[in-house]
Amino acid sequence: MKGSTYRRCHCRDTETGKPLGSKCPKLKQRRHGSYSVRQELPPYEDGRRRSFSRGGYETKVAAQADLDRIRALLALPDADDEEGRRHIAELLELVADEKGPIPDLEETRRRFVTGQKLTSRLTVGDWLDMWLAGKKTRRTTTSGYSSHVRVHLKPRIGQVRLDRLNVGHLQEMFGAIADENEVIAAENQARREQAARCRWGKGSRPPAAERARLDAEKAKLAAMPAYRKITGPATQQSIRRTLRAALNAAIAQQLLTFNPAAHVELASGKRPKAQLWTEERVQRWRETDVKPSPVMVWTPAQVGTFLDAAEGDRLYAFFHLIAFRGLRRGEGVGQEWTDVDLEAGLLTPAKEIVVDNWEVYESAPKTDGSAGTIALDSGTVEVLRAHRARQNRERLRFGAAWRDTGKVFTQEDGSWLHPETVSETFRRILASTDSKDDVRGRLPAGSDPSSD
Repeated sequence: MKGSTYRRCHCRDTETGKPLGSKCPKLKQRRHGSYSVRQELPPYEDGRRRSFSRGGYETKVAAQADLDRIRALLALPDADDEEGRRHIAELLELVADEKGPIPDLEETRRRFVTGQKLTSRLTVGDWLDMWLAGKKTRRTTTSGYSSHVRVHLKPRIGQVRLDRLNVGHLQEMFGAIADENEVIAAENQARREQAARCRWGKGSRPPAAERARLDAEKAKLAAMPAYRKITGPATQQSIRRTLRAALNAAIAQQLLTFNPAAHVELASGKRPKAQLWTEERVQRWRETDVKPSPVMVWTPAQVGTFLDAAEGDRLYAFFHLIAFRGLRRGEGVGQEWTDVDLEAGLLTPAKEIVVDNWEVYESAPKTDGSAGTIALDSGTVEVLRAHRARQNRERLRFGAAWRDTGKVFTQEDGSWLHPETVSETFRRILASTDSKDDVRGRLPAGSDPSSD
């Protein structure tokens, strides 16, 4: 197919006003005008001719280099591959219309060989949606990916073309998250300070004038932004892992050759160390309403205080079991009697009930170590025996309406116990102690029933 480079200018005849074109006498001067390229393309399906034209090159060498690139692209399909020739023509026509750069030959060859659309403009958001749709991971893991995509990735980089995503985009994204964290921290602190103004610390009922002031302060508090969680270093690392996994999948499908998420630097995101609720820390928390660490652990005495308050509740055995043997919340509510041997004093957490946006489903334990058999002390065995006797009484009371799920801990009719029901019961019992030892803390050995 014909193609050429040529020099042209915009000079016009002073009398007629018509362009001089190649007749312009100044074209003999090396620096006058600019070079252009024109390359004939495969015709439209109806036979009409089409071509690639571009001007503005300062030198003939630059114009010839682009013409050579265009011809190399046109040579990718075999001579008898009419569909392939048409796709290349559509690509070059789009590049000419958008005045974009000449497509990279090797990248275009890869996309052409793998059957991808040459004229597509796949964005990061498009790819993340496609990647999520094909995930076959644990439901809660997929939900975590989905949350990262919905809350952070798509709003911040979803509009970027996938093949143009770079480290700079990710540095900008995480920088914006850091900026937002500062805003959230400031708003949370302002709300805490305002909440302190709304308290009447004395035991007596406040006088009328003071009640009016408190009402005004409470109105100000209600108008302030609600407490929000910052996106901490550990969560940012999780967001990066999600993006890196998605981009690795894009590389596997030859959509990318480079993964910028593997090269962006973030804070370490180490998990916070657990701290013990000593009397000094409890007192400081009472004064400031700020926990010394995100992870706080009860002392044995505090655990005993809670279990004393829980005694008599139908879930007492649940709290006793996880306090003494460290089961997770989901493992506790998923425990089955067939995996409990009270005679031998053994228990195996073979199943767990997992919450996914309030919906619950049954799954294998989170880790292989979680499925190991646990030895039960004599006190725990006696507590479980008493719990089974209570459950049998409930079975008799419900009769034919009883739902035989085989679970150790159930609702009164035998149906599954929602994990959040455990957490609500935990908070209710804790509030009844009126001790504020650790309203948002967790029981020893990672067994806090308020979360998994």
